[in-house]
Amino acid sequence: MSRPAASQSSDPPARIAWLAAFAALGLAASSASAYVHYQILNDPAYASFCDVNATFSCTEAYSSQYGSIAGVPVAVFGVIFFAFVLGLVALCAASATAAANLAGYVFASSTIGLAVVLYLAYASFVILKAVCVLCAGTYVAVIGLFLLSGSATRYPMTSLPNRALADLRLLFRTPTALAAAVAFVIAAGAAVAWFPAETVATVSAEAGAAEGEQAPATPSLSADQITQFEAYLAQQPRVPMIVPAEGAAVVVVKFNDYQCPPCRQTYMDYKPVFAKWAKQQPGKVRYVTRDYPLERQCNGFVAQDLHPAACEAAVAVRLAREKGKAEAMEEWIFANQPSLTPASVKAAVQTVAGVTDFDARFDKTLELVKADIAQGSSLQVQGTPTFFMNGLRLPGLRAEYFDAAIAWELRRVTSGK
Repeated sequence: MSRPAASQSSDPPARIAWLAAFAALGLAASSASAYVHYQILNDPAYASFCDVNATFSCTEAYSSQYGSIAGVPVAVFGVIFFAFVLGLVALCAASATAAANLAGYVFASSTIGLAVVLYLAYASFVILKAVCVLCAGTYVAVIGLFLLSGSATRYPMTSLPNRALADLRLLFRTPTALAAAVAFVIAAGAAVAWFPAETVATVSAEAGAAEGEQAPATPSLSADQITQFEAYLAQQPRVPMIVPAEGAAVVVVKFNDYQCPPCRQTYMDYKPVFAKWAKQQPGKVRYVTRDYPLERQCNGFVAQDLHPAACEAAVAVRLAREKGKAEAMEEWIFANQPSLTPASVKAAVQTVAGVTDFDARFDKTLELVKADIAQGSSLQVQGTPTFFMNGLRLPGLRAEYFDAAIAWELRRVTSGK
């Protein structure tokens, strides 16, 4: 089979430079994202430079279910993608025949990349309602590559496979280029294998553990990790908390918004931890939820309505608690979190908890929610979830670190230090 005719001329240097610039932008943004995600996984006290508030937050995006694929951060795959595009630019620029096909290769690659970033952007902006600045940098880079390469492609994309086969034969005949390609494949595989995977054990909010079924074990920390983490905890200040201990040695308070994705994630991740301590030391660890909906209907401390059904959800759980159905209501809310509306919450609390007087009791119950919000404001709560343990504000913690924090606090209280 003869090779399809190439374009009459290769891409001009200016276009190649722009393709390289967009790929470099994406590589820089995804590398920074991977660094931040690595720090989040390995340092529970790490505060990302791109965490401005509840809306502009890289950590919220990385810590969500959309931040990883099979336990590997999405940012790592971004690094691999943009490095691949830069490699294409470098290899094709070195050959006149391959340079004629460069736009098509980048267009095909960026089409796949565009589908991915559109999905991630939807998850970030619509579902999480969070803006990750570093992620936005990768979105801009992919869109730039897509538009630039698409406008420069002058041949049918159906001819691209045959063009690629011809260029691959040229690649295999060029030792330097072949060595670079092999090195890239090895480096990409090593990056995926080397990067620490997400190891947080979670419990499904949709289907609770079967009766008698053992909860998933919380991953273990090394002795060095525990020592460093406990040293960090020992240096943190404490604030007075007006929360009855009811005989518990450790009181964990969570300021919660039922429409907040990280609140849902910690609800699932920490379930095995609380179940463990309830079994090992019954009554010694008390978990208390305080409402802090990010909705102006009940929270005057927020600048905009981030979660338009959060106030209704908080009231619904309180009314369900009177029926002994608080946990069932929480599970339903978190399972249906992306599609919550005030109307759906109102209908669900009647179905799940048998509450038939939601409207009649809404205003009075909302005053109790506002009391929680006032307490949160006095403690300088600015986003959700925010955790306190015996008055010590905890950073966002993976389940294993949260478990270690409770163990440390129990020893501290028991020893009287």
